[in-house]
Amino acid sequence: MAEAPVTIEHWLPPDARPEPVQLSIVVPALNERITVGEFVDWCREGVRRAGVSAQILIVDSSTDDTPQLALAHGAEVLRVPKRGLGRAYLDAIPYIRGEWVVMGDADLTYDFRELAPFVAQFRAGCEFVMGSRFKGRIEAGAMPPLHRYFGTPLTTWILNRIYGSRFSDIHCGMRGLTRAALLRLKLRSQGWEYASEMVLKAARLGLRIAEVPVRFYRDRAGRLSHHRRTGWKSPWIAGWVNLRVMLVYSPDSFVFKPGLVLFSAGFALCLALTTGPINLGRIQLNLHSMLLALVGAVLGSGCVQLGVLARLMHGLRPDSTRVWLSFFSYNRGVLLGLGLCLAGLAMFIPLLREYFTHGLRLTGFSHVAIFGLLLLITGFQTFVFTLLLEISKRVIHESAPE
Repeated sequence: MAEAPVTIEHWLPPDARPEPVQLSIVVPALNERITVGEFVDWCREGVRRAGVSAQILIVDSSTDDTPQLALAHGAEVLRVPKRGLGRAYLDAIPYIRGEWVVMGDADLTYDFRELAPFVAQFRAGCEFVMGSRFKGRIEAGAMPPLHRYFGTPLTTWILNRIYGSRFSDIHCGMRGLTRAALLRLKLRSQGWEYASEMVLKAARLGLRIAEVPVRFYRDRAGRLSHHRRTGWKSPWIAGWVNLRVMLVYSPDSFVFKPGLVLFSAGFALCLALTTGPINLGRIQLNLHSMLLALVGAVLGSGCVQLGVLARLMHGLRPDSTRVWLSFFSYNRGVLLGLGLCLAGLAMFIPLLREYFTHGLRLTGFSHVAIFGLLLLITGFQTFVFTLLLEISKRVIHESAPE
């Protein structure tokens, strides 16, 4: 079913001129009447210190007078339905007029008077500039110990291991990127998991990345953070969702290479045992070793194929994807799968014939037949994988903008 039309209103302050600028400050707000006025003042001071022309755009879904206060202090306001933090940024893209974009929160926890380090990195050619609270200063009481000493360091370490990056604080809410990079990332997350999606895609696409220290302050008197409003479960849910994003957007990182090793080792051992047992000193590799090698080869093959499909669907490794697509054309994949199945069947049929001629029981086993079984399974996997590649290519082509 088609989605109902969404009403978006763009409010401009009286003295605003909607023309191109160097920097756009894009910040979602939800019932931030306590802080939003001073926040806009901070932004204006930061723009003055950085020496840039700028747009301050508050993406608002409030039920209080937050948008009126932001407008009164000189910010543009984009009134959008409440559909999630990531969705707010996606809604804002058509209204961004700056070459560079800085994002954050309107709650005065990040010091937007210090925009100059971000601007300096943009001028130096960086495409993605990440703030780091750990390299800057964290005010006492600003970050719960669970976040500061466990959650953020752990998830940052995981992302760095998966993506080969060197971030020190992947959950810092103050970050910047060029408008071109923002469009290239093709963000999809609707909630606050957009933050991890942005960081991991920036790392995977090889954007020119820099980190700058930022100051992080505790909540102003009378204001509770959104996590605290939600309850004690909120940080755990946030951590789980962010971990899910890391895994979903990069299964190739932790299954492709291990799968390739597992398949190669399993296939080689299975092939070596086709002629019979192998003695390695006091150790004999025989039927059980061959069956274990078969299982390893099948699991490894599935992992490799999942990795290739993930790279194709997410488009984060275009060079590698092109190599696989050029090799696994439809004709080549189907013929390879059919050839493996026929070869495996030829090896397996003698064992099957013995099974039926001896009253549905085996009097022995055949190493060749077990290798044939591996070829049968691998051949069928290859055929199915080829079909999935073709389906994925068609879906991607049909969903691509003209």
